[in-house]
Amino acid sequence: MRQGLTRDLTLGLLGLALLLVLPAVFPHPSLRDFLIYVIAYGLLAMSLNLLVGLTGLVSFGHAAYFATGAYIFGLLMQSGSVSIPLAMLAALAGTALLALVIGAICVRLKEIYFSFITLAFQMFIHSIILTWVDLTGGDQGLRGGIPRPPFLGIDLGQPGTLYIFCAVVFVLCLLLMRQVWQSPFGYTLRMIRDNPTRASFLGVNVVRMKLGVFVLAGTMASMAGIIMALFVSGAFPEFGFWTTSGEAIFMIMLGGTQVFLGPVIGAFLLQLLNHYVTIYTHHHGLVLGILILAIVLGLRRGVADYVADWISERRRAAAPLGREEGAETAPPTPPAARKMVG
Repeated sequence: MRQGLTRDLTLGLLGLALLLVLPAVFPHPSLRDFLIYVIAYGLLAMSLNLLVGLTGLVSFGHAAYFATGAYIFGLLMQSGSVSIPLAMLAALAGTALLALVIGAICVRLKEIYFSFITLAFQMFIHSIILTWVDLTGGDQGLRGGIPRPPFLGIDLGQPGTLYIFCAVVFVLCLLLMRQVWQSPFGYTLRMIRDNPTRASFLGVNVVRMKLGVFVLAGTMASMAGIIMALFVSGAFPEFGFWTTSGEAIFMIMLGGTQVFLGPVIGAFLLQLLNHYVTIYTHHHGLVLGILILAIVLGLRRGVADYVADWISERRRAAAPLGREEGAETAPPTPPAARKMVG
């Protein structure tokens, strides 16, 4: 357990170092902006994969918590009465409470009913954002921008500092989810995914476990929304629309559900494809859809899952050969030893 934690911390530091080095090596502002998009949507996809890949719960309404975090954070910052850390904590707590209420209803349902009721709650929240104009700004979003006052000597008004802050928060959230992924709680969720009846027979409170991971996933999605709100200096109804949840599902399909960082890889690929497709054609939706279908149907799983399975197959294919070679090259048993064995 301790070795796994040390390894994860080491990999997390290496990943953070890579994120910090890239803008220094390629100082163009567009790269930094692109990476922040990948960070925000990658975190959204990773949080959704806690439900999809780890627990077997396909949510069509996960963007509701992405939008909730962004709006609560933005409104608190516009009030001018709280600092950025306090606004972040309040947004996370408020979103967790919302996810608890919605999850208490949703996790009692199975399969397609769970998926569609999460979508229904998302559209309900999206309609509130559109109709409560005095609070949310309606279809125009939060107007006037989101202030970024310095705190603890950190000035997020500087683009470079904002990028470093987003990268650090992203890596910390990944480390937290990794520990959940590798914990007894995570393995219990896998058992629920594979055979909920057996899990219940063994004494697992399936509803409580599902509710716990539902709240955690919603809270992580809220953090992604906060990062996006900081980056664009606003919050908009599109954050809570069904297409945002669809993008998160596409990211998971592209990257994979069983490799931990698969959704982040999917987020990177989707943002990269979206960037280049929109440059060369106005029919970006059609072309992007064809490309995603070609990748998913061609590999029949996410890119990261495909690579992981390919490596596992290569290792399994090489293992018998190695044992046979070891058997052929092994020295014969000495007569004295054969006599002792006999």
